[in-house]
Amino acid sequence: MKYLSIAQGQTIPALGLGTWKANKGEVAAAVGEAIKIGYRHIDCAPIYMNEQEVGTALNTALKAGQVKREELWITSKLWNNAHAQKHVRPALEKTLRDLQLDYLDLFLIHWPVHFQPNVLFPRRPEEFLAPTAIPVGETWQAMEKLVEKGLCRYIGVCNFHLARLKELKDQAGIQPLLNQIELHPYLQQTEMLDYCRTNGVLLTAFSPLGSGDRPAALKKADEPSLLTHPVIVEIAAKHRISAGQVLLAWALARGTVAIPKSVHPERLRENLAAADLSLDAADLQAIGGLERGYRFVDGTFFQAPGSPYTMADLWG
Repeated sequence: MKYLSIAQGQTIPALGLGTWKANKGEVAAAVGEAIKIGYRHIDCAPIYMNEQEVGTALNTALKAGQVKREELWITSKLWNNAHAQKHVRPALEKTLRDLQLDYLDLFLIHWPVHFQPNVLFPRRPEEFLAPTAIPVGETWQAMEKLVEKGLCRYIGVCNFHLARLKELKDQAGIQPLLNQIELHPYLQQTEMLDYCRTNGVLLTAFSPLGSGDRPAALKKADEPSLLTHPVIVEIAAKHRISAGQVLLAWALARGTVAIPKSVHPERLRENLAAADLSLDAADLQAIGGLERGYRFVDGTFFQAPGSPYTMADLWG
């Protein structure tokens, strides 16, 4: 496993298991198998609706002595209906109960989008809160208290554009460790990557292989494929590896964390092996030419009729 350095000599596993879109009835076995074969980083969120099953798998592995808690890196997220200060700690405590853990390694603000409390996903305009309703600094202060109480080791964000990340850093007492964003050869986020390298923020790539397994309702017509792009396929053939391994090796070569999702044992092993692969300069240059600013997960699901959120709000 490849590890990336963080503060005070600590490290984070550079390749983890994503659990978004991992169905109930499958995710526990996938997490259990992943731990057995060497994964030490599991990425979760309450909105994935499977944290209880993930918790069962974690508890089983820990009780069986397959892994020690301090060897694991477990990330979860604060959902959009719990950004008010009084809701932040209860949301984390619910996640800890579901995951059967005493603490998280990393707790992230999932989206810079606000819902009314107890609304899982808005269907009517009044179920949204305005973008300015809860300043991010207020949510962040509540998250900082979670670190101080030992309920999580680090805090960070997801889906923050560069200006929003800079604003948070300027007012944060505890600096964000990480920004988890969509990141792959079609959306290389070079400006964000350069800023984060200079300013001590890690990036985690979600959907590093694309997002072809999203529900049909979330897909666009004629979505491009990363796994079948001729450049990726040619590099895979050159190194006698899979297209998916090329994409993961590229992500790791850039110093980012990658969290591909799979529930299939053979694919779990294939993805994990990518941590030991290296691409050459010609490969990296060729992949660098694939940038097209394309988002598979563009946030349009937050644009229900009457929603106060626009793509400009999300991506700047």
